[in-house]
Amino acid sequence: MTLRRVRESTTGDLGGRLRDAFLRPPADTGEQPARQTADEIRSSIRSADDKERLIGLIAAPWAAAIGILVGSDLVAHDPAARLRDGLANPLHVSVGLYHEVLAALVALSVVMLVTALLRKRLYLGIVMALYGLTVFNLHYWGFGVPFVMGGAWYLMRAYKFQKELRDATGGSPRRERSSAQDVAIAGTGRARASKRYTPPRSARRGS
Repeated sequence: MTLRRVRESTTGDLGGRLRDAFLRPPADTGEQPARQTADEIRSSIRSADDKERLIGLIAAPWAAAIGILVGSDLVAHDPAARLRDGLANPLHVSVGLYHEVLAALVALSVVMLVTALLRKRLYLGIVMALYGLTVFNLHYWGFGVPFVMGGAWYLMRAYKFQKELRDATGGSPRRERSSAQDVAIAGTGRARASKRYTPPRSARRGS
């Protein structure tokens, strides 16, 4: 009987902790989340974080494999050039065109890998979206949609950081000059006018 009560108590405590973790909102400690400075936001804009870089590094090899698979499938299911009656088949597509599509998909996957290595968020999003749209237009929707969504996610992240930078700098994305820079710029300007009063010279009389 005692063992049964211990089990029920333990199960109840576990269930309460799970409800607190997943259902109840976190307790309000009164602390506001720390806001990033303008320099930190600029750093985030220039370079993608580790998560974004990892997603790009994983997506690039899959993109190359999908491109090879799609190109091979298009060539394998290409209708014959001639119909049974000897007329030209309007559904036939040149195999060379499929090879060009395959080369374009592999090139996009390579660019995707390079931009991920260099942590270029905006370019990575553009390349990923272009790859997804290309595969989507070839009627391989299952392969194209994830890349379109991934590219849209990167572009939304880039837009979010740009908006945060505008809010942090009051609408001016330029780097604010420091006081030392202001002094240096002022030192390169024209000399200030002297405050000493100098009376004007009298006009020379004509001879």
